[in-house]
Amino acid sequence: MPESPIRKLAPYAEGAKANGKNVYHLNIGQPDIETPEVALNAIKNMDRKIIEYSHSGGFIEYREKLAMYYKSVNIDVNVEDILITIGGSEALIFGFMTTCDPEDEVIIPEPFYANYNGFSVAAGINVVPVTAKIENGFALPPVAEIEKKITAKTKAIVICNPGNPTGYLYSKEELEQLRDIVKQHNLFLFADEVYREFCYDGAKPISVMNLEGIDQNVIMIDSVSKRYSMCGARIGALVSKNKEVMAAALKFGQARLSPPTIDQIAAEAALNTPQSYFDNVIEEYVERRNITVEGLNNIPGVFCPTPSGAFYCVAKFPVDSAEKFCQWLLEDFEYNGETVMMAPANGFYSTKGEGVQEARIAYVLNKDSLRSAIKCLEEALKVYPGRE
Repeated sequence: MPESPIRKLAPYAEGAKANGKNVYHLNIGQPDIETPEVALNAIKNMDRKIIEYSHSGGFIEYREKLAMYYKSVNIDVNVEDILITIGGSEALIFGFMTTCDPEDEVIIPEPFYANYNGFSVAAGINVVPVTAKIENGFALPPVAEIEKKITAKTKAIVICNPGNPTGYLYSKEELEQLRDIVKQHNLFLFADEVYREFCYDGAKPISVMNLEGIDQNVIMIDSVSKRYSMCGARIGALVSKNKEVMAAALKFGQARLSPPTIDQIAAEAALNTPQSYFDNVIEEYVERRNITVEGLNNIPGVFCPTPSGAFYCVAKFPVDSAEKFCQWLLEDFEYNGETVMMAPANGFYSTKGEGVQEARIAYVLNKDSLRSAIKCLEEALKVYPGRE
């Protein structure tokens, strides 16, 4: 099981704090945005004598309301197309175990959410990466590059849209290219769409559930974690119109008994969150993104493409190794008693040697903290011994 690049430098951050440094955590996608009040109130006002098991597929009342939510964002699914899971993570693991046999392969554009590696290990399958480049903002690699990776063992293509760690939002043309590959080779298309609500500059997300002609091939992964700033409420969903997939996935759901009852109560209530909440959150994230990306690009030698969604960006630094740089920031550097923690991006690639100079940054802190963090990075690069 691989280490998480998001968390593996945690001991160095703890050491920095023990030495009195203030650490700006840009390494993890834990928003500081408040959870919607309707969700918190549902927990506070819960009137139950027993915290019982739910149905293995999730409470029917929650799935009914979730189906209504999907219809409101132009995704036409019904209750039987939804399986509630313990976070989006379990949804993807269930999806892998349902559609793949041991040693099968899934193709994933890299860099990708590092835990996809862990999920594939748990399911006994192999990740086959196809590399997207920072120079063109991490757009979908050419179709020819993807098709070169397809073998007799290939069962699926996996995307995250908008993307973690890059914030890239796939265009309609890119998604239709994927649809055509999936259709031609009879593959599954997994889409992690947990950042759907976070699209910027007028961009609109396109769900794989709306791609024509591949209803039976598409599996959507969803979660309440980021949408409602409820990362600790471990509620996700596996969504597909493929009845065989859903029936098999439910068997895995039965084996782990049920998703958590209290968290489902909060998640169901969160569906009543007013649009004004998202309007305010998106406005805040756009400002944070601009502070972060513009600040990074103003540092000599740093390059960071502007993401269209989620709340991450990947920057390339003029250093020998971003991993060494990230560790050095925590162990040996401070600026006015402060330093920064980032996630080395090589851990988001499967291909050895890719992303060595890159780091993922989660712009989830308040604007003043982000400005201070960028200033720390600027000063650090002036004195880092491995600067190139």
